[in-house]
Amino acid sequence: MGRQCGTGWHVARTFLASLLVLCAFLPVLAAAHTEDPFSGHDHAGMVSGPDDGAKVGLTERLGEKIPLDLTFRDETGKPVRLGDLVTVPTVILPVYYSCTNVCNFLQQGLASALPGVKRKPGEEYRVISVSFDETETPELAAKYKRMYLTSMNAPFPEEGWRFLTGDAESVRRLTAAAGYRFQRKGRDFIHPVASMVVAPDGTIVRYLYGTTFLPKDLTLALLEAREGKVGTTIRKVVGYCFTFDPEGKTYVFNLLRVSATVVILCTGGFLAFLLLTGRKNGRQ
Repeated sequence: MGRQCGTGWHVARTFLASLLVLCAFLPVLAAAHTEDPFSGHDHAGMVSGPDDGAKVGLTERLGEKIPLDLTFRDETGKPVRLGDLVTVPTVILPVYYSCTNVCNFLQQGLASALPGVKRKPGEEYRVISVSFDETETPELAAKYKRMYLTSMNAPFPEEGWRFLTGDAESVRRLTAAAGYRFQRKGRDFIHPVASMVVAPDGTIVRYLYGTTFLPKDLTLALLEAREGKVGTTIRKVVGYCFTFDPEGKTYVFNLLRVSATVVILCTGGFLAFLLLTGRKNGRQ
């Protein structure tokens, strides 16, 4: 009997020593995974501070709201209130449709990533491209909508991605609220390469930079934007396992936190098993 107990505790000590060694190496493993292995963003965000006075750039205004009372024109030329579209978590892309450079890459990058987002477009989230060139027409918006939806090579509802145009005042109010500053240069524009994710009440919850999107980043940002509409358990799990890296502008798996939790749970479960087994043998 004593020999069995001694053997059991010897195994326990060996197991605990192994766990301590693993814990010692966890910070090293976490440091090696600080850069998300799935990230591939072009970080051309032109991010600037709130008081730098730059004419072109982006000042993040997380937690602030965009004006949902603004009226734009949709692809058919019909007036549409922004608040009637932002009824679900929404990705907003400030672009101009005649751009042959980064705006095209931005929207095409999103079109490539959207089929990998396992949520229902139009019902659980929406995408809105908004032209900041007040001279562009709904006909031009409709042309590019057809082009990007066709490029997906996957079913995507018309209501899931809207393409808007508007007057100078509506454009100015929307971009100002988002901290997005651009400047016309001849027929083109100098502008940041960024999009934003807003909650159904118009609150800005995340900025996404560059022309490359990851379905993981989009999905997590949309979950954040759900506010209270997704179960708090899901949001807590997402927040526990993933951390948004403001420098890398992507969601990073928190290896150290998750690994430590697994180690603690395994240790507690093994010790409980040993204690219960020892008591059972003692009674026998």
